[in-house]
Amino acid sequence: MVTTTLTLEQTVWEIAATVADPEIPVLTIEDLGVLRAVEVEGGADGDIVVVTITPTYSGCPAMDAIRDDIITALAVQGHTNVRVNLVLSPAWTTDWMSSAGKAKLEEYGIAPPTGKAAAGKVSVGLSVKCPQCSSLNTRELTRFGSTSCKALYVCQDCREPFDYFKVH
Repeated sequence: MVTTTLTLEQTVWEIAATVADPEIPVLTIEDLGVLRAVEVEGGADGDIVVVTITPTYSGCPAMDAIRDDIITALAVQGHTNVRVNLVLSPAWTTDWMSSAGKAKLEEYGIAPPTGKAAAGKVSVGLSVKCPQCSSLNTRELTRFGSTSCKALYVCQDCREPFDYFKVH
């Protein structure tokens, strides 16, 4: 029998990792790679839990809700002295998304990002696979979809519109 004892940081990470993205509720902030770090600092008033997050875009309107949801999730588990730090550098990239998160996007009907983000490089348009019928016969309708991190596409075969989570 093997017993594993988690550190306080690991326990806090696991709690924070359950927080769902308010814009795409099938994804957690861990799936997205938004959850960057967890630290526990000792202080005169007890331990302070510090959670670091990075927004998918610098002006992402979901960050306030994510911060509040992290604080609530931790408070429910008895961690009431919490600080959430928003860090913009390094900038978030879709490369930080987990494979499980990309699979959840596709199951939800959003085409996951394909390829790697390349800072300072010219991107080459690649086909985006339709999450409904898996066809590559798709086209972009508009670069900005329901949120700034998604583009709106349509499948030329099944004629269904769908969101594509842009490589960033």
